[in-house]
Amino acid sequence: MKILICSAAVLLVIFIVLYNRLISLRNMIKEAAGGVDVQLKRRYDLVPNLIAVVKGYAGHEKKLFEKVAETRAGCLQTRDLSRKAELENRLALGIDRLIAVAENYPELKAGENFLKLQKDLFEVEDNIQYARRYYNAVVRDFNNTAETFPGLLAAKIFNFKREEFFELKEAVEREAVAAKF
Repeated sequence: MKILICSAAVLLVIFIVLYNRLISLRNMIKEAAGGVDVQLKRRYDLVPNLIAVVKGYAGHEKKLFEKVAETRAGCLQTRDLSRKAELENRLALGIDRLIAVAENYPELKAGENFLKLQKDLFEVEDNIQYARRYYNAVVRDFNNTAETFPGLLAAKIFNFKREEFFELKEAVEREAVAAKF
């Protein structure tokens, strides 16, 4: 009888530890997602300034400006992680195209506002990369805990679901934003 009680107690402790680990990791995922959102918001705040500066020199690129602004608006509105990652990748490509347009205007590239935007953009892109990496590391730890034994038993009992990575879907999206100034 003592062995049965001890076994039950050990199993209970294991499930409590696993449950607490899953809760902790889920909270870390939320925190990491918030960190990604903060960095993405910083990028969103730079986009209208970048458009305004480049637009002054290259007004004929109206379609590009509208597309980038539209993508930015979509990024701000969506909460779905898959959709957000897709829109973020499109926004990065749009920013890259804006930078390419700026390349054609030497006086724009040398302007004080553009140089500050360039510096801020490099910083934000680095921070986004770090935030995504941290988020994906926490998701990996959560998924490993929830999908390996004995964690998978606790995950099934307490209905923990696999989390999605913040990842690139297209090969062209794997290329860094080529912010050449």
